[in-house]
Amino acid sequence: MPASGTQMLGGWSKDRFTAAALVLPDLIGDVEHAVRVHRTATDSQIRREVLRVAADLYGLLRSYCRRAGRLDLSLMVADRAIRAAEDADDPVRIAAAQWNLGHVLLSHSEPGAVEEAKEVALRAVEQLHQAPVTVETKAVEGALELVAVVSDARRRHWWEARDRLEQRATPLAEQVGEGNVQWTVFGRTNVAMHAMSIEMLAGEASEGLRVADRIDTHGLPSRERQFTFGLKLARCHDLRREDAAVLVHLLDLEDIAPEDLARSPLARNMILDLQKRVRPTFRRQVDELVHRLQLA
Repeated sequence: MPASGTQMLGGWSKDRFTAAALVLPDLIGDVEHAVRVHRTATDSQIRREVLRVAADLYGLLRSYCRRAGRLDLSLMVADRAIRAAEDADDPVRIAAAQWNLGHVLLSHSEPGAVEEAKEVALRAVEQLHQAPVTVETKAVEGALELVAVVSDARRRHWWEARDRLEQRATPLAEQVGEGNVQWTVFGRTNVAMHAMSIEMLAGEASEGLRVADRIDTHGLPSRERQFTFGLKLARCHDLRREDAAVLVHLLDLEDIAPEDLARSPLARNMILDLQKRVRPTFRRQVDELVHRLQLA
């Protein structure tokens, strides 16, 4: 996949959704055409490389569709990523495609979807263990373990989530260091962010903020992960009704990724709740934020 496309969808541009919408139709058409042309190619190496590109594209599309609020399309492209990775016989991409599917399921409100996300992730871990051990396989395994951690936390299994994070994800992060294998951004920082997320979901805002004080996201190769960290910081302060801190973090998020802020259900809810209760000192800034994001 072209570097510019990867960079755009990976999250470096502030207007990445608007910009991506301009190039995605042609990019999808080009990749689909290449897959059709090489479906019966005699050169198996070229065919596999084309399928790898297709798997990468559909993995990135999963994130785009989810942020655009199209979970139906997100599920479809996640499935296409799995098929392309399997046709390419690429163990790392197969596991990464299952990681993508796990994230789609975590976003669904359908009964059982969050639990299914954990099942998908752990089956993928078992399958990945059949492949040769490399830094890439360990990184994707760690990312899959984090899907299971989030599933446990979303189902209010706090201690199970904490234990899996400590016993499974943390050792893998120590082994692979920081990285971005298959856009998973798995590493020590991401594991620490998940520790913070568990406390936030458990309503332990003070503990979440204590964990956050030890996290530095500036070196992360993903604006999306930096945004997510800031959003969780805002939520921890929101749980404590520290409105000034909530506003500061929201304004910072607007500067980092305004389109992500406008598309995030959690952010929208926080902003609208803040507008209802904020002191007169900050009301103008909150009203202007609501107006800029077109939330009312």
